Amino acid sequence: MLAKVVLIIDKRIEQSTKYKKILENDDITVFNASDFASALNIMNSFEPDLIIISDSIDFNLKKALEQIRVLTYNTRPTIITVSKSDDIKDRIDILDSGADDFLSEPINSEEFKARISAHIRRNFENCFNDNTLLFNSKVTFKMIKRVLNSSSEWAIMLLDIDNLEFYKEIYGELATDKLLQTYSAIIKSAIEKEDYLGQISNEDFIVITDIEKAEKLSNYLVYAFDTVVSKFYSESDATRGFIFMHGDDSAEDKVNLVSTSIGVITNKYKKYNDVKQVISSLISTHKLAKYKTGSNYVIERPKISADNAVKEKEPNNNILIAEPDEALSILLEATARLQGYNVKVITEFDEILNSALEYKPSVIILDAGNSDTLKGVEVCRKLKFETENLKSNIIFTTTVHDKEMVLNAGADLYLPKPYELSVIFGWIKKFNDNYNE
Repeated sequence: MLAKVVLIIDKRIEQSTKYKKILENDDITVFNASDFASALNIMNSFEPDLIIISDSIDFNLKKALEQIRVLTYNTRPTIITVSKSDDIKDRIDILDSGADDFLSEPINSEEFKARISAHIRRNFENCFNDNTLLFNSKVTFKMIKRVLNSSSEWAIMLLDIDNLEFYKEIYGELATDKLLQTYSAIIKSAIEKEDYLGQISNEDFIVITDIEKAEKLSNYLVYAFDTVVSKFYSESDATRGFIFMHGDDSAEDKVNLVSTSIGVITNKYKKYNDVKQVISSLISTHKLAKYKTGSNYVIERPKISADNAVKEKEPNNNILIAEPDEALSILLEATARLQGYNVKVITEFDEILNSALEYKPSVIILDAGNSDTLKGVEVCRKLKFETENLKSNIIFTTTVHDKEMVLNAGADLYLPKPYELSVIFGWIKKFNDNYNE
């Protein structure tokens, strides 16, 4: 299912059709656009891995390149310009405007195919998880978006290993890495060529397959994982069926052996409109699989609700994320939901204050915003000093390294970018626990 996507923007129908015929195969899907407006729609829907743009289009080429770079900032496709010009000045101008390569026409078909294949290969070379060698969240979110814009029926599976953090504490990182590698190998051996396997974090896996295979695949993975898991423990731990944890809080704590939880959603009963909606439903279904001890899977079904359902009061696990970077925002939201938090995402600074007062989160992750305006600083002041009933903890993230300014604005934590997910979620847990005490 990992079809690389190429977009050809070329006014010349005959030439673009020729390029498409050269490139398209089982591993590469090619879209043609004869104008820039059509190209933008394809970019938004399918996030191409590589874009070929001809100077034949009725649009200023340098301006088009600049706009493509801005609009595809998070996905960073490779951009190739084709032109009948072979003037060195034209080449330099185009490369300076954002193109990754410049090809002069006419181009030998074999060379053209080889060059494009090389660019696509390099595009993916930095998108692997270092431990499992599976595609990372950047590619996985892109694949989910492409599936949403297809007309086929699909199933998406979220898989992870329960109690992995306790296993790591006892057996160490090397053993944990080996366990994750084995788990990914089990999944890889069970899926077919047209399926997709990737990750959205170091310990969370995504499989995209068709509806008919999803339940059989889930059932097999539960069986296969439980069959091999004892080999990753000492003989005494495997025989006992649990391990003892030693720490400051408790002298001994019994923890079950690792197991796997699988949540599955499909578009059979529900229409999904965007990646965030998919991740939200996927995490909710995955959480249901974790309620039962041991390995388990849950597949989303049509929902039935009662009129007088009773709801118990729960701790405030609401997290508000105000992060303008879409890719980072999706990653933060997905990780927070995986850890059991309720999440609301805001992209406009003007909406943060009202949303916080309405949502009443225990923790707010607030970005500073543009370095010229630093709107987040003013929002932080209002949240802390101009609201009476809001007791949220504010984690202030920024590329502007002015700790004094941030803390004076009322932030509870100054966290400069870039940061590790483990660091920010360690603070989220601490602030959330303190809030609910």
